[in-house]
Amino acid sequence: MTAKYAFIKAERLHYPVKILCRVLSVSRAGFYGWMKRAPSKRHLEDAKLRIAIRTADTKTRSTYGAKRLQDELADDGIIAGRDRIARLRREAGIRCIQKRKFKATTNSNHALPVTDNLLGQEFKPTRPNQVWVSDITYVSTDEGWLYLAGIKDVFTCEIVGYAMGARMT
Repeated sequence: MTAKYAFIKAERLHYPVKILCRVLSVSRAGFYGWMKRAPSKRHLEDAKLRIAIRTADTKTRSTYGAKRLQDELADDGIIAGRDRIARLRREAGIRCIQKRKFKATTNSNHALPVTDNLLGQEFKPTRPNQVWVSDITYVSTDEGWLYLAGIKDVFTCEIVGYAMGARMT
């Protein structure tokens, strides 16, 4: 019933209360009585709990669900049921950040030529530009994932070249 009254309160500036009450099958006296009543104890507790839930959610970087959030709140001295926490989170639009699925970026099953390992795991160059090593990785940016390939001179420990691109190829 409270949801209907809250809807009428929000829409009464645009439509007559009489019509809103008739459409939602509630009495005008009931609506005006609801408007005059002070908030219930439960409503006030929910308001405090919403703030505590939002604070705990921010503290845990939005990674906890209702069960873990219940334990987190209990550590702070706030006792509330899991379903109540879940309801308040849902009403506030708080959701967990889902972990991304692992994305395999290496494809070892290809017919491309593979260069032989000429060093035999002995990385002891005597001059610059004698031994280079390279690797590829991916980096998260504001615009999405980018692949980074770098080439390093083992003697000087300097990066002698790199390339970035949106595709691994």
